[in-house]
Amino acid sequence: MSEQNRLGVFKTYKLYVGGKFPRSESGRVYEVTDSKGQWLANAPQSSRKDARDAVVAARKAFGGWSGATAYNRGQVLYRVAEMLEGRKEQFVREVAASEGLSKSKAAAVVDASIDRWVWYAGWTDKIGQISGGANPVAGPFFNLSTPEPTGVVAVLAPQGSSLLGLVSVIAPVIATGNTAVVIASADAPLPALSLGEVLATSDVPGGVVNILSGATAELAAPLAAHQDVNAIDLTGAGPELAKELEIAAADNLKRVLRPLPAEADGSDVSTDWSAAPGTRRLTAFLETKTVWHPTGALGASGSSY
Repeated sequence: MSEQNRLGVFKTYKLYVGGKFPRSESGRVYEVTDSKGQWLANAPQSSRKDARDAVVAARKAFGGWSGATAYNRGQVLYRVAEMLEGRKEQFVREVAASEGLSKSKAAAVVDASIDRWVWYAGWTDKIGQISGGANPVAGPFFNLSTPEPTGVVAVLAPQGSSLLGLVSVIAPVIATGNTAVVIASADAPLPALSLGEVLATSDVPGGVVNILSGATAELAAPLAAHQDVNAIDLTGAGPELAKELEIAAADNLKRVLRPLPAEADGSDVSTDWSAAPGTRRLTAFLETKTVWHPTGALGASGSSY
């Protein structure tokens, strides 16, 4: 059959939860359009039940992922970059359509997203060196502080940056051993849903990252109030929604990451995510564990060990 006569195969976008690709349990979808209002695809409109299922998957994966060595997590993140590089053309098309960019600008965004995965991969076994250490104490003790992951983190992805901003908020969460439930950009969810396919083939254990699409406010409310969610990143929430979510998050003392003015992206105005990210997001969802250990008797003759 000639190319002109064949019917194209439309892509079916699905959620990414627990390492699998379910449709929304509600059966709902919504139309995703490009910057000119032309139809691109139908995206699943996640429900509160989907959000709860994603939290269950993230909690189940947390033990294994947080218990993996930092070096191993770095290898996995680097593998994500490798797989994203191999599907670069697809993401260039999706980013260009989602954000109304030219092909060259979209390619630059995808390149920056790949580089950001590599950047965070390099930090996995180094963040402990700048956020932990030995503390001087008065007495015959070693006093050591080490960072540990907070747990399950709800992430509201940027609304205007469908891929680079998305990677910039997901990668630091999982690089430090947390697991994530991510709410993709409501208007531009396609790169996020495709990223789920990359994660599924990149050695990332199922449940470490869970990606939902749909109305941000509808999904964020149950996550902010969920007793098994340990932290929330408010980057993709507008000021009013962010305030409501902070109040809900206080119920179980969640860690709340309030984005800097340059990072806040809860409106239709796209934020510039191309700047060097620094280590702020790496340390945002870490807890400090301090251990005391007796040194033994240290005298002129040496240790009594």
